[in-house]
Amino acid sequence: MDKRLLTIQDVSCVGQCSLTVALPVISACGIETAVLPSSVLSTHTAGFSGYTFRDLTGDMPAILEHWKKEKITFDAFYTGYVSKAQIPIILQIMDETSKKDSLRIIDPVMADNGVLYTGFDEDFPSEMKKLCARADVILPNLTEAAFLLGEKYAGSSYDSSYISGLLERLKAIGPSYIVLTGVSFEPDKLGCAVYDGKEIKYYFNHKLDASMHGTGDVYASVVAGALCRGWSVYDAAALAADVVVESMKATLDDKDHWYGVKFEKALPYLIDRLSLCKK
Repeated sequence: MDKRLLTIQDVSCVGQCSLTVALPVISACGIETAVLPSSVLSTHTAGFSGYTFRDLTGDMPAILEHWKKEKITFDAFYTGYVSKAQIPIILQIMDETSKKDSLRIIDPVMADNGVLYTGFDEDFPSEMKKLCARADVILPNLTEAAFLLGEKYAGSSYDSSYISGLLERLKAIGPSYIVLTGVSFEPDKLGCAVYDGKEIKYYFNHKLDASMHGTGDVYASVVAGALCRGWSVYDAAALAADVVVESMKATLDDKDHWYGVKFEKALPYLIDRLSLCKK
C-alpha cells in the first residue's frame, strides 16, 4: 500500500530550502507528501534582507481538528524548521493522526557552526529535545547535537571517541536511531555517523570546497523518502549524502546561484538510485 508522509516545516517562497525542497524530493521518492507549513517567508534568511515572515502556529489546531474529522492519518512524519510554541502541537498531531507504527523523523533545525539560528533563544534546544525524545530517527548536525545535550560545541577539535560518546548521550534522550551529520576526521572527507544504540556506522564523501544553503534540507528529505520506501537508516543516510554531493556539483559552476543548491538537477540521479535498489 502506498504511504503518506506529513512534513512540518517553513515555506521560504524563494531560496531552495525547507518545504520547497521536501515536497519535490519526497515526491520523487514515490511517497505521497502532505505538508503543514510552520511559517511563510518571502525568502530564506541567509543572505537576503527585508524578508517577510508570517507565523502559522495559530492555524495548526484547526487543521488538526479538520484532519481528525476527515479521519486523515499518516504513515510517517518529518519535521524541519519549527518554533518553540509549535512543538507541543506537533506532538499532538503525531499522537492523534498516526497510523500504527508511524515513523517519526526529526531534523532538529536550530543551529550550525556553534551558533543558534536567528529567532531561537537559549531555551529552544530543551524544547526541541522533547520532540527528539519521541522520534524514531533524529538528524542533528554537530552543533545541534551539542545543544540538545546542553554541551559546548566542540568545533573541529574532536576524534572518534568524542563522536561515539556524543551518539551514546543522544541515544539516551530517546530516539531509536541517530544520524549525525557534518562528521569529519580527515580534511578532505565529510560524512555522517549512524547509531542504533549498538553499532556506529560511518559514511563519507569527498569534501567539496563549498558551502551551500539548503543542503541539510535535501539530506533530511532524501532520508525521509528512502525510509518510507523501506530502506535501512544507514542506506538512507548514505544515499542522502550522495544526492547532496550531486546537488552541489550541479551548482558549483554558477557563481550567481548563491542562495541555494540546485537539487532539482540531482532528482534524476535520486530516482535512478532508488530504482536500482528496490527495497
